Amino acid sequence: MNGKVSEVIEQPGAPVRTRASEFSYSPDDFNNVRQTLYRITGIRLADTKDAMVYSRLVRRIRALRKKSFSEYLGYLKRTPGEQQHFINALTTNLTSFFREPHHFSMLAQHLSVTPDVNTIWCAASSSGEEPYSIAMTVAEYFGHFNAPVKIIASDIDSNMLEKARLGVYSDQITRHLSAERCKHFLHRGKNQHAGSVRIVPELRKMVEFRQINLTVPRWPLPRQIDVIFCRNVMIYFDKQTQLRLLEKMVSLMPAQGLYFAGHSENFSMAPHLVRSVGNTTYQPVKGKHNG
Repeated sequence: MNGKVSEVIEQPGAPVRTRASEFSYSPDDFNNVRQTLYRITGIRLADTKDAMVYSRLVRRIRALRKKSFSEYLGYLKRTPGEQQHFINALTTNLTSFFREPHHFSMLAQHLSVTPDVNTIWCAASSSGEEPYSIAMTVAEYFGHFNAPVKIIASDIDSNMLEKARLGVYSDQITRHLSAERCKHFLHRGKNQHAGSVRIVPELRKMVEFRQINLTVPRWPLPRQIDVIFCRNVMIYFDKQTQLRLLEKMVSLMPAQGLYFAGHSENFSMAPHLVRSVGNTTYQPVKGKHNG
């Protein structure tokens, strides 16, 4: 936080307490934030996230010159345009290039045995590292950028989508990419842009970014999705929402499709929807072509 700093003291399961608090923040405020976020996005915040909520929203409250969390929440209720700022502040965006690398190896293998893969959806693209890793894998498999595969990347956070479209990152990412990938897929910044890299335009053109809230009734997607990356997203939803979203995603997939989940996600509770075919990798039980 900048300006007048509050020292946040967080104890698991207890409402947040602050020393010299800059803004009034009660347990009711925290609960109202949680309920509002759940209503808009389906995301459930744990009881222990009260300090996180304070630190994330305090910057927005300052910018709007509000005097308390309750005043801000009233403004949020009256101002539909504030919802996106609220969502952007509270959603978590942790990602990296080729995170959980076994998934990208499985994707390349899948492309080799399933020649009719047309569409890949990255359902939580964050700042772009994951969909660009997908695009690199696809480009490497086909040997060129004009691959016959459409890559759609979506996120609920408009700020992250804008960053993803730009494709500009710290040059620290080169530590996690091979020299060959750096050569083919990155441009190094010069002069005032030194210390940064940018995804080459040919790779950026392979990815179409769209803003999608997974909990809305209709998604702006093609009728069939062959591969879905939905990793470390379901953990933010309750079980009922997880099953509803998984069922909806699987309904878009062919029988031979692949669904990549996050390392902490498990769908053993949904054997009627998916079956495991590898480490956090699933196929539909009832795809579009087998009933």
